[in-house]
Amino acid sequence: MPTETISINTAKGHSLSGSLEMPTGLVRGAALFAHCFTCTKQSRAAVAVARSLASKGLATLRFDFTGLGGSEGEFGRAGFATDVGDLVAAAEVLLARFGGKLLLVGHSLGGAAVLAAADDLGFDRVAAIATINAPSDVPHVLERIDGNIAQVMEEGEGEVNIGGRPFTISSAFVDKTVNADLLGEVSRLRAPLLFMHSPIDQIVSVDHASRLFAAAKHPKSFVSLDGADHLLLNRQDAEFAASVIAGWADRYLPQEADLPAPEDGIVVRSGHGKFGTEVHTTSHRFIADEPLSYGGDDTGPSPYDLLLAALGTCTSMTMKMYADRKKWPLEGSTIALRHERNHAEDCEQVSVAEESNMPAQALYRCITLHGDLTEDQRRRIIEIADKCPVHRTLEGHLHIHTASSE
Repeated sequence: MPTETISINTAKGHSLSGSLEMPTGLVRGAALFAHCFTCTKQSRAAVAVARSLASKGLATLRFDFTGLGGSEGEFGRAGFATDVGDLVAAAEVLLARFGGKLLLVGHSLGGAAVLAAADDLGFDRVAAIATINAPSDVPHVLERIDGNIAQVMEEGEGEVNIGGRPFTISSAFVDKTVNADLLGEVSRLRAPLLFMHSPIDQIVSVDHASRLFAAAKHPKSFVSLDGADHLLLNRQDAEFAASVIAGWADRYLPQEADLPAPEDGIVVRSGHGKFGTEVHTTSHRFIADEPLSYGGDDTGPSPYDLLLAALGTCTSMTMKMYADRKKWPLEGSTIALRHERNHAEDCEQVSVAEESNMPAQALYRCITLHGDLTEDQRRRIIEIADKCPVHRTLEGHLHIHTASSE
């Protein structure tokens, strides 16, 4: 996905570092992702979910909370309330740019933060909320801190260890964490909710998801992340969670008719990234792109892929239609195609191309027929392949007429 670097200014004067994953095609909405406790926007779950949502047309922002990753400020003096404020500031950036309602997604403590931030944002600006392995009570995170919390409260601050990393936290950090009433926040939410949790989570047990689900109002859903660890370190687990959230969100962020379907032919509109392009037919829409080796984002087939696909699919359809009409036992076909830009075979077409100072090009098509066919039937079906409409178009006298429209 095309990625933009975003700077987010908070109410406390800090600058937060963000990465905005843009759809290759048209933008139909926006989403905000909150990472886990002491993680960063580069966590596997953050990247997987953000890019999956972007592939569905949602511009998705992942960012570092105060004092983490590339963001300014002191993590140890921030606390949960600051995380919520960071989310509101990030959401305002998305709302100012894209409008509409936002999808909020949070992982672990980030899930608790998006649940708490929704009330501050206002339900008229939140389309839906999804959480991954989120705790039902914010003070739960204090159990993950290796250090003397009582001494921190007595002395005002102290050194602790979180996830194998040293931090200095303040008594204010602890106060803001202890005083958060997450279940109360959830009971007041009036937005669609999706709770995803692993039944074998060793950091935040699945009982937390049960409590969140019980406190929430409908519409609410639960999906088990069977076999996943808390951080979704297995790529397949992260991608599964991302795909489920993206599919679920479709109901609450429906596809908008941002580019009306043409009555005839197709309409092509440039998107984001270097080559990303959205294609609209009379009844379908999809993305075309270039591979990474050509500087693209590889989010869809290339123009030559589409050209080969047009020939291959038309060939397959034509042969099947002919065999069905003849009632021959054709069970299907496999067609391999490739394009050669510098075709050097000694043939009439090459000579004509050289005379016009144009390089000769060729399409190679290898057809495998499946079924109990006679040799004569196979020969005749292969002959029919050369008569498919796209084949005739490519080998005929094709003219392309270009006009400019204001």
